[in-house]
Amino acid sequence: MSDRTMEFAQRHGVLHERIAAQRRAFATHAAPLESALAGVDKALAGVDWLKKHPEVVGFTVAVGVVVSPKRAWRWTRRAFIVWRGWRSVRNLLVTAR
Repeated sequence: MSDRTMEFAQRHGVLHERIAAQRRAFATHAAPLESALAGVDKALAGVDWLKKHPEVVGFTVAVGVVVSPKRAWRWTRRAFIVWRGWRSVRNLLVTAR
């Protein structure tokens, strides 16, 4: 091998070692995020499950209306306000792009 090829091979090895060290450091620093995001993953899995089983949501709402219509109406108004707020925020974010 020529001197130039050896120099490139050596630099290549040094860069690979540096990349490996950076990956290890990143993994160490990202560990607390992993546990924090585990809860978010569970919540999203729950939302996916509810999307696949809308009959459970319908049954729960029906039971709530039968048991306490006044409370069901109050929660419906709250849900509508939250939904409307979410749409406003989403529209603002989309137009901001």
